[in-house]
Amino acid sequence: MTAARTPDPITPMWRGVLAFRLLTWAFACGTVIVQNGHYQREWLAWVILGVMAVWSVVSSFLYLRERTRPPWLVVFDLLLTTALLLTSPWVLSDAQFALNVPLITTVWAAVPPVAAGARFGAGGGVLAGLVVGVATALAREKFDLDVARDGVLLAAAGLLVGMASTMGRRSAARLEQALRKEAATAERERLARSIHDSVLQVLARVRKRGNEVGGEAAELARLAGEQEIALRSLVTTEPPRPNDRGTTSLRAALQLLTTPSVQVSTPADDVELPAHVTDELVAVTREALANVEKHAGPEAHAWVLLEDLGDEVVVSIRDDGPGIPDGVLERAAEDGHLGVVESIRGRVRDLGGSAALETGPGQGTEWEVRVPSTRGAR
Repeated sequence: MTAARTPDPITPMWRGVLAFRLLTWAFACGTVIVQNGHYQREWLAWVILGVMAVWSVVSSFLYLRERTRPPWLVVFDLLLTTALLLTSPWVLSDAQFALNVPLITTVWAAVPPVAAGARFGAGGGVLAGLVVGVATALAREKFDLDVARDGVLLAAAGLLVGMASTMGRRSAARLEQALRKEAATAERERLARSIHDSVLQVLARVRKRGNEVGGEAAELARLAGEQEIALRSLVTTEPPRPNDRGTTSLRAALQLLTTPSVQVSTPADDVELPAHVTDELVAVTREALANVEKHAGPEAHAWVLLEDLGDEVVVSIRDDGPGIPDGVLERAAEDGHLGVVESIRGRVRDLGGSAALETGPGQGTEWEVRVPSTRGAR
């Protein structure tokens, strides 16, 4: 089953493009009627007007339906309009050119720049306007102030419509993201209430009763307490997801690492970084905490501190374990055990940052990771 396609938020603008096309064709028709008897080839003028009428109807049906509105349709529209415009030297007489009579397509030729702006944005609208402007100069075989004015107006029309369409699509995307976030928040709150009334209460009772009994039950109480804190953090903290700028919250991602033996301190304001930078810093923090659990023992505690210094972000991971004796890391690297070097220092180096380790016998360990806040992976 294919996913439902999101409707184009600027569909009403396309209706305006079609109304503009029909209105300009009516103006072109009136011009041909007024100039009837003065054209060099009367029959060709009426044939071109008929082609314009047919294409106006066909393009109206195609532009109204989003699935029949591919990019090549707008390009074909521009090429067809330009070709009809360039037939003006075979239709208009020399006297009409001398009197600066409108070309055979008149203002109907302004529709493709508007359509290109709606479909491709400001750049496409300006480019289409310049193409029609150059075609106008070729048809009149001169470049004067009137031709330059027409080109500027066509490019300006494409620019304005393109900017409006781009802003409309961005606003619709932000609104959709906000609605999804609101729905996800509501669902998370519903799950939090449900979990609080069932699972969290059971875990809290197991922790309390296990501490009262002691012995092996105390170990179960400790595990139940860890799961209780992790579950509370999971249901109360929004999962870090990339926004429309491709950034995620490092603050929210680190808060999910909170356990009874790990305390996480973060700034009050959010710290947003590119998604891959956030993922790498979380992986570095997890690796450091895994080393604490593995080498410092189950009774050790760890503290994670996040600081936003503006031009760089600092993540500190400290523990109260026995520390690393001198020369252990060097001997591990010589023996081919590169866990610390590659998992922590290697990741941070790829982000353009630095990772400093302070440790010693009986002093615990502390990693200080510094990463530029506006820089991605190399």
